[in-house]
Amino acid sequence: MSTMMKPRPAIESHVALAERVRRYIDARADEPLPLERLARETGVSPAHLQRTFTRVVGLSPKQYQEQQRVGALKSALREGRTVSSATYEAGFASGRRVYETAGSALGMTPGAYRRRGTGVAIHYTAVPTSLGLLLVAVTERGVCSVSLGDDEGALVEALRAEFPAAELIRSSDARDRLVDAVVAHIEGRAGVEDLPLDVRATAFQWQVWRALQRIPEGATRSYQAVAEELGRPTAARAVARACASNRIAVLIPCHRVVRGDGALGGYRWGIARKAALLAREGARPAV
Repeated sequence: MSTMMKPRPAIESHVALAERVRRYIDARADEPLPLERLARETGVSPAHLQRTFTRVVGLSPKQYQEQQRVGALKSALREGRTVSSATYEAGFASGRRVYETAGSALGMTPGAYRRRGTGVAIHYTAVPTSLGLLLVAVTERGVCSVSLGDDEGALVEALRAEFPAAELIRSSDARDRLVDAVVAHIEGRAGVEDLPLDVRATAFQWQVWRALQRIPEGATRSYQAVAEELGRPTAARAVARACASNRIAVLIPCHRVVRGDGALGGYRWGIARKAALLAREGARPAV
């Protein structure tokens, strides 16, 4: 065995440690859980715990707990709780903290989320590209939706279904710089590392999407490989669902995930577009 290979037992022990900490956090999401407390509970050093958990889960223990709290907050708001009541139930220490932490995950303020987007203005523009019609939608926080298709009306209706209570505004103002950036990326002329995003997602979806963003251009990974990278080897189907729920096509590159046999598999915007994107990036799997 090469000296560069890690012993399998060590990998499994890291996954077991991360899973133990994850379960501990899940059972106490409303409690303060400093790293030192988690380290005492697991019998390892804080540095080792932080490093191992982050490598396996894709989030630090603190980030993971906050994502769990955001999930609880969303559930409480959907059930009609007041913002203050939902904040308390989810374990946030203060209203200020919930707005700082949950705002980006909800894609809007907690109050607006409770009203299903009422009062949120979404500007959108549809432009032609080599892959068909591109619709880019943005809020004051950043890009909230990117879709590809052949009919603007259908793309707008899909956007309306995602944000049923928001105000949709067809726009061609200064926000076009975001549209130009997405078009340049699709056409292979620029990256989008600094593009502001405004996307609601679960903690697991963000873990998957971050893993997708780590896949180099011109490379692909199977759903199983992504699941194993996240330390959840039985979660290949959940990874596929996270890819299917991606509302910002290309910016989060779910087109780089293929089936285990190398076939392209499905793609929300059509298999031909997936093949074209992969070919453009240098990968050439058979359709």
